Amino acid sequence: MSRWRTAVGIVLTALMLFPVYWMVNVSLTRDQDMRKSPPNWLPLDATFDGYQAVLRQQLPYLGTSLLVGVGTVALTVALAAPAGYSLAKLRPRGGRTLSVAFLIAQMIPGIIMAMGLYAIYLSLGVLNSWPGLILADSTIAVPFAVLVFTTFMAGIPDELLQAAKTDGAGPLRTFTAIVLPVSRNAVVTVALFAFLWAWSDFVFASTLDGGGTMRPITLGIYQYIGNNNQDWNAIMATAVVASIPAAVLLVAAQRFVATGVTAGAVKD
Repeated sequence: MSRWRTAVGIVLTALMLFPVYWMVNVSLTRDQDMRKSPPNWLPLDATFDGYQAVLRQQLPYLGTSLLVGVGTVALTVALAAPAGYSLAKLRPRGGRTLSVAFLIAQMIPGIIMAMGLYAIYLSLGVLNSWPGLILADSTIAVPFAVLVFTTFMAGIPDELLQAAKTDGAGPLRTFTAIVLPVSRNAVVTVALFAFLWAWSDFVFASTLDGGGTMRPITLGIYQYIGNNNQDWNAIMATAVVASIPAAVLLVAAQRFVATGVTAGAVKD
């Protein structure tokens, strides 16, 4: 029975990873071999022209995506961690209503938020700027982050906070010296999801920064797509390069993410 389960797991994993393999395969395929029938299942005549094009043309877009991703992480953690601490331990009036509001905020489609932000940004003169993208991407990440922090911090023993208070620490000191270090798993989880949302964002980028000079990689890839021509070799090479930071972060942070997401799901 276990062998059958292993076999089924291998087959399902192969099916899920096949698009990734095909992306890498096409990124190494020559243009003249792109439309062969049957297609080349292995890149026997591999070419690195697509990756050379990425290094020549896409590095500024990758830099913008990295800047927006790191900025979104910093803003999200700075806003969501104190909010989660307040809802979990300080228990302000209306806290339950606020938690429901955060849940509802996650249900709003991104395109609707983008349209509203476009009008605001236009009046403020911050269209086509990386600070505007950071703020926009944070509107998606913050509600989720607050809920993660609230759930995780609710499991911190009150005796630990009481001991800090007895030693003379105020709410701010307790938060920075006790709560945040203990909440490392939640911080890593929130940071990872916030970065991935910002890194893969297309709706906000195309709506709020479509004509700017500092476009993210999700828009930079479109320079290879025209009405009469699609440079699939360069497109897939860009997709492979853009996937590397996300894959590395997921592998490096998976242990923290598993703990941070499931925190509070089971109580003693």
